[in-house]
Amino acid sequence: MALILSIETATPTCSVALTDNEELIAYRESEIVNSHARVVTVFVQEILSEAVIKLNQVDAVAVSKGPGSYTGLRIGVSTAKGLCYAADKPLIAVNTLQSMAMGMIQRLESTTYNPFLIPMIDARRMEVYAAVYNRNAEQLRDTQADIVEQYTYDQYLKKEKVIFFGNGAAKCKGLISNMNAIFIDDFKPSAAHMRKIALQKLEQSLFEDVAYFEPFYLKDFVAGVPKVKGLKQV
Repeated sequence: MALILSIETATPTCSVALTDNEELIAYRESEIVNSHARVVTVFVQEILSEAVIKLNQVDAVAVSKGPGSYTGLRIGVSTAKGLCYAADKPLIAVNTLQSMAMGMIQRLESTTYNPFLIPMIDARRMEVYAAVYNRNAEQLRDTQADIVEQYTYDQYLKKEKVIFFGNGAAKCKGLISNMNAIFIDDFKPSAAHMRKIALQKLEQSLFEDVAYFEPFYLKDFVAGVPKVKGLKQV
């Protein structure tokens, strides 16, 4: 028995899951914009109550570490750290794109072909955070901030079917016209997708330093300059 509480806040979807080994015990999710800070701790309380366990009974807290939304990642990581401090539990960090790939692999269980999997997270303008995996969950290309153009992923499209998914995939859909390109419109990251990776890290004691761990932002956060009515920028 290995109870893991997982938190996913890297994208507009906020979710929390409780798993026992790889079995999903309880789950909560919200797609309400800017609701992460308001709902994530509520979800944790509801899930623990539903499962009739206390926080100090879980074996670890896992968090989606990024890349993704700067604010979302700060909320998720801060919440996970707080839970770990309160219950003296280890912290597990899961790459968001790797977790997404695991979710897509679950969808492909009944299929026989071997596509490339490219999970994508919107990085604003025409950029996406993306990595490349195969259906055995092996990473074939590191996480990068890609500028989406017509031929960005040609090296994969020339070899095999490529599945693009995540909230950044829409940027590719209008640019890439290749018979090997498959776009999944209804995929969203989920704390439930983290369970296999989190369990493996728990079994191998691959934990983060709760005091010093920071999210994987990939790019520096750039705040916009606020506009003040009546003043001119010089």
